[in-house]
Amino acid sequence: MPQRSPTLEGFRTILRRPSFGFAEFSWRWSFGAAAALLITFSFFEYLDTLPVSRLDLFLLKSRHPTLIGQAIAHIFHGSSMRIIDTSVVLALGLATMWIAIAALGRAATVKALVAYFRADLESEQKTKSWRLRSLLGLNFFRVAATLAATTGGVAALLLGGAVSPAGKPAPGAALLVMLTVFLLVGLAWLTVNWFLSLASVFAVVSGRDTFGSISDAVSLCRDQTGSVLAAGTWFALCHITAFFIATSIVAFPLGFAAILPPAVTLGGVLVVTLLYFAVADFLYMGRLAAYVAMLEFPPASVALRSSEFPVPILGQPLPSALHSAAAIDQEELILSDIPLPS
Repeated sequence: MPQRSPTLEGFRTILRRPSFGFAEFSWRWSFGAAAALLITFSFFEYLDTLPVSRLDLFLLKSRHPTLIGQAIAHIFHGSSMRIIDTSVVLALGLATMWIAIAALGRAATVKALVAYFRADLESEQKTKSWRLRSLLGLNFFRVAATLAATTGGVAALLLGGAVSPAGKPAPGAALLVMLTVFLLVGLAWLTVNWFLSLASVFAVVSGRDTFGSISDAVSLCRDQTGSVLAAGTWFALCHITAFFIATSIVAFPLGFAAILPPAVTLGGVLVVTLLYFAVADFLYMGRLAAYVAMLEFPPASVALRSSEFPVPILGQPLPSALHSAAAIDQEELILSDIPLPS
């Protein structure tokens, strides 16, 4: 059987079965819409807690920048703790909701991919029972990695401020330190998040636990390094291309912002942004299909199989297969059997 490229199978899957991409961005966008509504409602509830006196209203209606600034400072004075409390509650609620929804969504998409490839290969192999707690654990680690990356970003800002104190300002050094820390933290977060997302495939396909799925993900990268790099590289290039195309298209409504109504400009930017996110979800599903293909496709056949040519073990008699293959044909003439001419 000829070897099939997992990367090509990933692209072929999202082209043949676009329902996989629709399923992926359906649960993602459902969570995003719910999170946006929750944040919006929390923001309005926070605004309702702000006291606005008649003097503040008078200053706001004065249209004088200084008076408006004083009114805003007076309105928001003492509300920082409410902002912190609201942010913490929102972060915990959204993180918990994402862990559960992402686990169910990933289980559904990976199971569908496995069924698709096994039907294509006409395989009767049964899928092992997957564990929801394994996916919950992996998503919990992804949230923890995101929190650690956010903390690293805050630390980058603090380090930049420490490098450039008020007495001896050094904006160039501060910018260099912040960019370096941001880059290192971003690369670390991307690497950890990628491994955890890859491990979710093993949690569904092989029914492994959280740490077993991570170990299998590392083993896959070690055993099939070329295939993993090829899939990641090609889908990343497509993602970058889609990003540049989207930013180029967004420039058109922004260029006519002075002529077009604000609603039209904002609507055009919103539509292009949503289309870009949809394409990104399709590409993510294709990359996931490539990883599933690496697990489902049989490895390339080798020329010599150990069952045909067993390896001899020191101290034991030569196997019969090798003995018969290596034995000398008794009927074949050799030089010692031929008499020399006199």
